[in-house]
Amino acid sequence: MNITDCKRVTKHNFNRMPKTIIYQLLPRLFGNRNRTNCINGTKADNGCGRLNDITSQALAAIKDLGVTHVWYTGVIEHATATNYSDYGIAPDPPHIVKGKAGSPYAIKDYYDICPDLAENIPLRITEFEELVERTRQAGLKTLIDLVPNHVARHYVSDARPDGVFDFGHHDNPNQAFAIYNNFYYLPQQPFVAPIPPANGDPQWQEYPAKMTGNDCISASPTLNDWYETVKLNYGVNLFDGRSAHFDPIPDTWHKMLHIMQYWAGKGIDGFRCDMVEMVPVSFWHWAITAIKKEFPDFLFVAEVYNPALYHDYIHTGGFDLLYDKVGMYDTLRNVITGFRPVSDISNAIEAIAPHRGHMLFFTENHDEQRIASSFFADNPRRGWPATFVSATLLPNAFMLYSGQELGEKGMDSEGFSGQDGRTTIFDYWCVDTLERWMNDGQFDGGRLTPKEQQLREQHRHLLQLVQQHEAFVSGEVYHLTWCNTTFRVFPWVRYTQDEVFLLLANFTNAKLQMTLNVPGDMFEKCGLKPHGFYHAEDLMGSGKQISFFADVALIKGFEVKMKPYGCMIFRLK
Repeated sequence: MNITDCKRVTKHNFNRMPKTIIYQLLPRLFGNRNRTNCINGTKADNGCGRLNDITSQALAAIKDLGVTHVWYTGVIEHATATNYSDYGIAPDPPHIVKGKAGSPYAIKDYYDICPDLAENIPLRITEFEELVERTRQAGLKTLIDLVPNHVARHYVSDARPDGVFDFGHHDNPNQAFAIYNNFYYLPQQPFVAPIPPANGDPQWQEYPAKMTGNDCISASPTLNDWYETVKLNYGVNLFDGRSAHFDPIPDTWHKMLHIMQYWAGKGIDGFRCDMVEMVPVSFWHWAITAIKKEFPDFLFVAEVYNPALYHDYIHTGGFDLLYDKVGMYDTLRNVITGFRPVSDISNAIEAIAPHRGHMLFFTENHDEQRIASSFFADNPRRGWPATFVSATLLPNAFMLYSGQELGEKGMDSEGFSGQDGRTTIFDYWCVDTLERWMNDGQFDGGRLTPKEQQLREQHRHLLQLVQQHEAFVSGEVYHLTWCNTTFRVFPWVRYTQDEVFLLLANFTNAKLQMTLNVPGDMFEKCGLKPHGFYHAEDLMGSGKQISFFADVALIKGFEVKMKPYGCMIFRLK
């Protein structure tokens, strides 16, 4: 028996808030059907996905995964090597653009949509608004990026509303730092790009040089710096020990809040906020408070990596969700690769206990290597236990990266993004598994292999199951690693007053027959009777069953059989 033999879960049957499950996709890649894939290819060579490619049918298929939110990555206009001057958009110097398509995090116009993504370029804002409405009609919510720390070196807004001035318009570039400046300056020093212009292109002129986006205080940033970006000034003097100057409120605060209000007014439901630790928490408190006053349910997701700052960004800044990269993600990656025991998963839970409901779990995103890449697990099956644990372990939000559910390897060498186990965000490219799942716009997986189809169904079945049961959405967790010393199998229990589920994840490529110990304390806390007979079949469709007399199991445990990389859920109550 396999997952496709199970009774299909096809609807969200609940009268409560679902578990937040975010699906990240890059429209540039998601809808691209051009399989040319010329290395360093232009848009004309390799094609480009568009907002209109994300149809109602596509969104219904995403919704069917159990997803609640779609994070559309790279929709705001950013610097690109593609010339759109015929549409009144100033061209960007290619030697300060990363890749032919450009980085989605080098924003060129905060008030506009990337022209790459438009079917009718003059109507690109309208096409975005239509996508937001399609998303809403599909029963999903829309997230987009907010990139507050830096802008493209060539920032020129042609779509800004009347009365709005560009960043730097009123700056005094003779002052390295000033509270009313939007940028930091390196007076009397010209900017020198780490890559010279090619093919007779003109040299980018920037005098005086501005500070580079990763706080690089040099007029000559290196290839390892964010040389295509410029740091924004939020009133922190980086030349004077990071002293804060927030009274009066810095001009950058007002400009960024207006940008946030602009997009919230377009009907989106939240921001995934880039590199929030590089922006003062005082700004976040001020801005998020203002947005939530007008849009109370607006979701703020923070890319944050320093656990010492979690409390401040949640309780002072006001963020709803924080990336849990250095905790759960890093732990699971090391468990997959055999460097850490499964008991460390329990330790990772304890480390985030004060912030538990605010952490966003994931096993892939655009910054991390694909599970199926040879840089990570080399096989989507090997990484499945980590995804299973991330989605079911706690009430936390969970994120799925487009293509992860298909076993996308991310092993192409696309151009600026070399073969590094990541799907490019800098190049025009067609992602093989996504294109075959899209199947000429049918979004039915018609050209996937049987193994790819089964993997997607496995994800769908799990996430739908999670949404079906209160125990997974908001229930408590009971750890069983303390009474089970196995190095490679992680057991735990999720429970509410009405439901109890036993879960096991096998991180080995071996069939296992093991004795699972269950303490009396578990029975008591989960409301299980410490006597009588228990029998359950795996809800994940492995065909495995468990049977035990409670009074015997309390003394001797009970037998469990597991498949390689098998993950099982048994309902005990």
